[in-house]
Amino acid sequence: MSQVENWQIGREMDYPYEEARPDDQWAAMFDLNKCIECQTCTLACKTTWTHEEGQEHMFWNNVETKPYGSHPVGWDGRVLEEMDSMEWDGDTYEGDTLFEAKGADWEDPENHPTEDMQNAENMAGFMPDDDDWRYPNLGEDEPAGERMEADTHFDDQTHPIWFFYLPRICNHCTYAACAGSCPAQAIYKRQEDGVVLIDEEECEALLQCNEACPYKKAIFNQSEGVSQKCIGCFPKTEQGKAPQCFENCLGKIRLHGYINTPDDAAIGDPTQEPVNPMDYVVHEKEIALPLYPQFGLEPNVYYVPPINAPVDYLTQMFGPGVEDAIDTYNAMRDGEEPALEGLFNLMGSTEWSITEFEVDDDEAIGYYEGDEVGRVPITEPQAERDREEEVDGETVYRLDVT
Repeated sequence: MSQVENWQIGREMDYPYEEARPDDQWAAMFDLNKCIECQTCTLACKTTWTHEEGQEHMFWNNVETKPYGSHPVGWDGRVLEEMDSMEWDGDTYEGDTLFEAKGADWEDPENHPTEDMQNAENMAGFMPDDDDWRYPNLGEDEPAGERMEADTHFDDQTHPIWFFYLPRICNHCTYAACAGSCPAQAIYKRQEDGVVLIDEEECEALLQCNEACPYKKAIFNQSEGVSQKCIGCFPKTEQGKAPQCFENCLGKIRLHGYINTPDDAAIGDPTQEPVNPMDYVVHEKEIALPLYPQFGLEPNVYYVPPINAPVDYLTQMFGPGVEDAIDTYNAMRDGEEPALEGLFNLMGSTEWSITEFEVDDDEAIGYYEGDEVGRVPITEPQAERDREEEVDGETVYRLDVT
């Protein structure tokens, strides 16, 4: 079997193919503290890419409410149930990944993806049925936690009643399960940018990618008889522009760029020189985390965890760095991380991808391959009201004071 290095889980792991990283790796960061689930991203993607016959159930981009929402139904819970112990020792994952959970011997030629037409059975996963795709708004705005009472206050950081929105696209994984399971080898990772694509002319509709992808972003089109998936809007990114769902995001929660491995990260002090923003938030500040790193796919979409949800739930979802990420985010909110604050203000300020950024006095400047594409103030004017106020002899309590 092939042993490949997965830096997100801090160890080598089993994978059906040899390690082959692209020249540059397409990457994204989403700030979950700012998502309002307006679904503008979903509609921007839907009207661009999945509006044809056979794609009615397809949402290459979707936004679901956690902890109860999921599209298709139960995608994450059902995969987690297939896995064994998911314990971490510090930054090292001690459990089995999707490729290891069923004890597959990838050295055995009979188990190689090109030889086994049911190869996905060697990985933890499941095949959604038609009903699973019918409820894209399942669990929307459904909270967890305590019962809401008339005098319930939200003074603590972890709220007694909580939910958050999780926007999802294809993660364009380094070790993509869809590519690792396809017997026809119709799925490949572009060498120039790491975008994972399906060659529809080579697709034989064996459905192994649909079963193996834990994020369920390889989806079968019954009308065309092929599987289809998010293409990372490569016609736009090749021109330096951000993908459709990024450009149309009203909440300005999305940042598109390119990421390196920790050993090759282009990090530094953005007050002294331009640095790679994705490397900065993932490797330097460690404020953005992968979605279910224990799956072992090394996904390349990173999330800033919501600061008001329970840490144990977030740790299962984003790994052991959650508490530090939340501390860093709060420090940024308190004005203690001006470079991060400037970078987060750059998000959504331009239609361009940002490959470098720097901080100059009270402004943050974004660049695409050396050309300036955005400039914003580090600190935006903000008014703050009193938490409590007397109105007509009654004490009024405000949830939102800014």
